[in-house]
Amino acid sequence: MELLQNVNAKVNSIVWGPYMLLFLLGTGIFYTVKLRGFQLFGIKTWWSRTIMTVFRKDKNKASKESITPLQAVSTALAGSVGTGNIVGVANAIALGGAGAVFWMWLAAFFGMATVFAENVLGIKYRIRKNGSYCGGPMYYIEKGLGCKWLAVCFALICTLASLGMGNMTQSNSVAGALKEGFGVPAGISGAVLSVLVGAIIFGGIGRIAKITEKLVPAMTAVFIAGIMTVIFMHLRSVPEAFCRIITEAFDIRAVSGGFMGYGMAAAIKYGISRGVFSNEAGLGTSPIVHSSAETDDPYEQGMWGIFQVFTDTIVLCTLMALCVLVTDGDSKGLDGIELCSYAFESVTGDIGRLFMSVSIILFAFGTLVSWSYYGEKSLEYLTGGRYIRAYRIIYAGVTYIGCVMSLSLVWDISDTLNGLMAVPNLAALILLSGKVNLKELRTSLKLRSKGV
Repeated sequence: MELLQNVNAKVNSIVWGPYMLLFLLGTGIFYTVKLRGFQLFGIKTWWSRTIMTVFRKDKNKASKESITPLQAVSTALAGSVGTGNIVGVANAIALGGAGAVFWMWLAAFFGMATVFAENVLGIKYRIRKNGSYCGGPMYYIEKGLGCKWLAVCFALICTLASLGMGNMTQSNSVAGALKEGFGVPAGISGAVLSVLVGAIIFGGIGRIAKITEKLVPAMTAVFIAGIMTVIFMHLRSVPEAFCRIITEAFDIRAVSGGFMGYGMAAAIKYGISRGVFSNEAGLGTSPIVHSSAETDDPYEQGMWGIFQVFTDTIVLCTLMALCVLVTDGDSKGLDGIELCSYAFESVTGDIGRLFMSVSIILFAFGTLVSWSYYGEKSLEYLTGGRYIRAYRIIYAGVTYIGCVMSLSLVWDISDTLNGLMAVPNLAALILLSGKVNLKELRTSLKLRSKGV
């Protein structure tokens, strides 16, 4: 066990080290330049073609084997909007200071371009199998690069990650929240959660999408309402919080016994890493579900990817960060869930603690359900569609194990697997960049503007 911990720690230091973070950020910068900053200068366009279309019936129809673009982004958001938006933001501030939020914004801004490219390639290289669409990095790596072994590596890592980061760590968070907030024993939480997850995932992507389409807006609305209550009670502190975010992002003062620039280095490291952990830009998970959308336009689905990252990080993570900063929670020596709970309890008392428990339950459950699909499609690629039923049974069973076990090593290994997923995906994004271009984007926009 000690050997496994040591090996994992070594690999983790590489896959989440400075070079990897630069690779992640650099890929986003590359596509931002290539697409002329579309995520910023095209905001009116992608906003009108994503969330503003939800009430159009023609944009929200899908066959039995596929899902709507809205359901696709809801499922992808459910997978990325998880405990990272709560605990991840608090950890970033605790370890990197208020300035980490600025670098989280920067990572999200360039991450929008990365996810846009992922989704475009996902749609372009997807295949139709047994009546449903299959896509994702494993397909554009194999078909686009002609590199089968690298595609297999991604699919294998993603399958394992779905059982770890996607399942056990999330179910453990749900059990912990139920015990802390409502006194429910972990065993009971595990049993109920396993049955519930099993009932959902055995319905396939159609049932998962229907659940997430309702769950994501609901949990987002509840979360924003709670946070806005705290922020409103400290409205005068909001300008100061933003000022801290900007000034501390470039703080080059030395800490006691440290070196010049330590504060800025920590802000960059934890801001970027926690930002990526939150929105998953570059990891390759998003295009797996977006490729199932009923659409014939890769670039329009790419815009849903931009909206996904915008909602996840620019909106939710920013609100959580403000909640921590306006309540001065970061000066209390707290971290993680304790820091988040303090921010709410300082305003609403015990209700704040219960609110945090409910938020973690909803966010973690959404991630838990969505990641089952990532793992399932990866296994389908590896086995040609065999053992899917067995995978679903195992996934539901692992949910119970996650609730009742101590998972410190699982968290560490899962974090490493997430980083390893990014390596082949980012390589493919760079090598296939010719397939994502401004000319085709402009053609797509012209056709859509004419109603084609």
